[in-house]
Amino acid sequence: MAGERADARGGDTRAPGPARRAADRGRYGRLSRARVLASALELVDRDGLSALSMRRLGAELGVEAMALYRYAAGKDALLDGLVEALYLELEERLATGAATEETRAPGSGEEEARTPEWRAGLHRVARATYDVCLDHPQAVPLLTTRMLAVPLARRPLAVLKDHERVLALLRQAGLADERLAHAFRSFTAWLLGYVSVELRPMVDNPDESEPALRLGLHRMPPQELPVLRDIAPALAERGGPDGLAAGLDALLDRFTRPE
Repeated sequence: MAGERADARGGDTRAPGPARRAADRGRYGRLSRARVLASALELVDRDGLSALSMRRLGAELGVEAMALYRYAAGKDALLDGLVEALYLELEERLATGAATEETRAPGSGEEEARTPEWRAGLHRVARATYDVCLDHPQAVPLLTTRMLAVPLARRPLAVLKDHERVLALLRQAGLADERLAHAFRSFTAWLLGYVSVELRPMVDNPDESEPALRLGLHRMPPQELPVLRDIAPALAERGGPDGLAAGLDALLDRFTRPE
């Protein structure tokens, strides 16, 4: 038939068949979801969340952007995948013993031996989460923003397993369901809130050596912000793991104190 014959230039005039799938063999071999998410996290670590796009990630991997859609249905799914990658790293740290002596609840000797396993476990989770977040500060905002957008049952399995881990440890403390729910919310709020405060930028001019100029205190009106100006140098110092642990112990003491 005429529609099936080649035209005068040698081209094929037959009706096109199904669209060819974009190849997913990149410069590092065939893609996988783990490779895609790892590359996305590396890109965000290096250039920030604003740099992440399917096209940019495809270029990083050496494939067409369309090849990525079989691993993440779109930008939101890719962002959820980054959250998943962070929690998978947390799970790996906990499973392989990356939570070392420094991650255990404060104390030593007899005092440390008396620390209940559930409390020590919560300290391990908190410290490992803190370490993951400090290793990937550019991705940390997703731990809040994506959780505001994604219902509980649709969160990545790695996130749900972390919820389960924390709830199980709190249940070991003997908390009833209602108190358990309050404690879980408070633990999550303290941990993510503490990390967010730790990562907030404080230095106005890193090239300045004089503390007041480095922090930009001259930009703050002294009559209106006297206390903030006084305390700004202390606020610029991170609280670190010790501050995290102290706040967590205060929180756990509040929920486990006899009513």
